[in-house]
Amino acid sequence: MESSKEVWDEFLKRYYWEQILQLARNYPECKSLGVEFSDLEKYNMDVAQELLDSPDAVLGHAIESLKAMDLPADVEFTEAHVRVRHLPELTLIKDIRSVHINTLIAVTGLVRKATEVRPRIVNAAFKCARCGDLTYLPQEEHFVEPFECDNEVCGRKGPFKLVREESEFIDFQKIRIQDSPDEVRPGEQPQTLDAIVTEDLTGRVSPGDRVVLVGVLRSYQRATQQGKSTAFDLLLDTVSVEIEEKGFEEIEVTKEDEEKIQELGKDPAIYRKILGSIAPSIYGYEEVKEAMALQLFAGLPKELPDGLRIRGDIHVLLVGDPGVAKSQCLRYSRKLAPRGVFTSGRGSTSAGLTATAVKDNEFSNGRWTLEAGALVLADMGLACVDELDKMEADDRSSIHEAMEQQTVTINKAGINTMLRARCAVLGAANPKFGRFDRYEPIGKQINLPPTLLSRFDLIFVILDEPTALRDTAVSNHIFNTHIAGELSLRRKNVKDSGITDKQVTEAMSNIQPILDAELLRKYIAYAKRTAYPVVQPDARQMLTDFYLSLRKLGEDPNAPLPVTAASLKRSFAWQKPAPGLG
Repeated sequence: MESSKEVWDEFLKRYYWEQILQLARNYPECKSLGVEFSDLEKYNMDVAQELLDSPDAVLGHAIESLKAMDLPADVEFTEAHVRVRHLPELTLIKDIRSVHINTLIAVTGLVRKATEVRPRIVNAAFKCARCGDLTYLPQEEHFVEPFECDNEVCGRKGPFKLVREESEFIDFQKIRIQDSPDEVRPGEQPQTLDAIVTEDLTGRVSPGDRVVLVGVLRSYQRATQQGKSTAFDLLLDTVSVEIEEKGFEEIEVTKEDEEKIQELGKDPAIYRKILGSIAPSIYGYEEVKEAMALQLFAGLPKELPDGLRIRGDIHVLLVGDPGVAKSQCLRYSRKLAPRGVFTSGRGSTSAGLTATAVKDNEFSNGRWTLEAGALVLADMGLACVDELDKMEADDRSSIHEAMEQQTVTINKAGINTMLRARCAVLGAANPKFGRFDRYEPIGKQINLPPTLLSRFDLIFVILDEPTALRDTAVSNHIFNTHIAGELSLRRKNVKDSGITDKQVTEAMSNIQPILDAELLRKYIAYAKRTAYPVVQPDARQMLTDFYLSLRKLGEDPNAPLPVTAASLKRSFAWQKPAPGLG
């Protein structure tokens, strides 16, 4: 074995002596020393690999070294920990296999549930009722009492009484994480993994947070009424916790990608190129695609001196006749968003959209826990809600707070808390009577309450009106789309098909996005990281004039939706451009 206490003594003194002194000044309020895995690789590659393969022994050497460290101050690290961070490879929950058992891995995912922080006994002191001596017994998963008294003179088998004052407790919390919606293939159920966090790692995460957990993967056998099962369950014994605060930070932008983005930003036609890359297989809808692009880039959230927060995300609603590709627009936006969640209002409840408190006997031993819904899981991303008009009225009203304040408040079973839902909402709905009636005011045909409509910043009414010129163009576009797909499939699956790459490329040119979808995602992420514009006076005047013109339209009693002052306030959030958009 390469690892030993002496090896860790040298490593910690060489790389982390200043951090150790800082820990000594803050001990016992702070009990953890963070160690970067890359530093250990630089020091000794064999020890780093050994840490991945045999983490219990190697981490034991590291903690032993830290506790025995000779410090200038009169401090003893009796309860200190070594937290290894930033492993070179991230493992998705769905990719965890039996080979990972008892190894150190870094798992990324969404926090789905989290129990309350509670004390857990790790070393129980039992008092013998006959002789009065104390017997100490370490505790693991199940509470175990001693078999007999440690006093050789007594040696009896109890009875024993637990002495809490002499026992050792630690803070304990259990969380459940699941694969991010971006990583789940269509039709696939997200995989989940339970993790245990202890001591100073507890209380740091909430449902909806994106986390990277570094820990040792354990396996345990489940017992049933029929006996013990041959299939084992998995549990992550967490070593360190990292919270990913920003969704667009998850997308890696390399130096080459940055050069491409900067070059694209200098192109005067970049705005049109971005619009030409939004759902190119759907004919027309230039204004809708422009709104979708602006929603993906989003704006700047503002924290005002009085504590008021103005959201930077815009909400878009598509209301239209059946068969006008509303759902396809939603699915395309979800694919481009750094974090995207798609849900249908027909099968969604208020709890499934926002959050709820649930009682789970298996996960939390019958305690109430918080479970995040779609809008909380889409925090710092995009939530696409289809069939919005098919939701129950009570369920629909639950998303008002999430859309405007971008928070979800839970008051149930004694739990009073607030979760973050800082996401944009792209919704789709059908008219009240299935199709729009051209002889009735449009406002009366939208089957959504005004309180919900006021939350949407942009509302598009899409009518399916027969027009010879447009119908011809649409049919040609649809046929070209199908022919391109058929040519590609035939060339791929039929030998000697006679179809060349040039034919497939020419057929695909009509539906090919100008910018590749992956490059556009990186472009959006880069813009969110680097662009922080300030509204200029001429732009402010233009927005004011446009607001006044819309308010004037609201004077008509048949007008569907008079614009509100909140719309003007949020219009300044729409001005965040991509690089090169001015």
